[in-house]
Amino acid sequence: MKTEARPKIEGRIKRIVGQINGIQRMIEQERYCVDILNQISAVRSALDGLGIELLTGHLETCVVGCGSDERHAKAKPMKREELMEELRTALSRFLK
Repeated sequence: MKTEARPKIEGRIKRIVGQINGIQRMIEQERYCVDILNQISAVRSALDGLGIELLTGHLETCVVGCGSDERHAKAKPMKREELMEELRTALSRFLK
């Protein structure tokens, strides 16, 4: 993840945590089930957005940036085939 992307990602995570806490409160207050389901849908959407942000960053810094100054400091040194396999695995897990 690029350093400049970190505050944006942390902000997304804090909003998601707030949404989840809101769902917990809704359940404790015995709110209408459809309202709770709507909030769950909103959390799923927010998690998808976070995942896309992280996946995009991974592509930029760990895949495309491999072997350059753009490479993420924690990226593992890998051959092209290894990078592609890691990407396949990450995509298959994210898209489930």
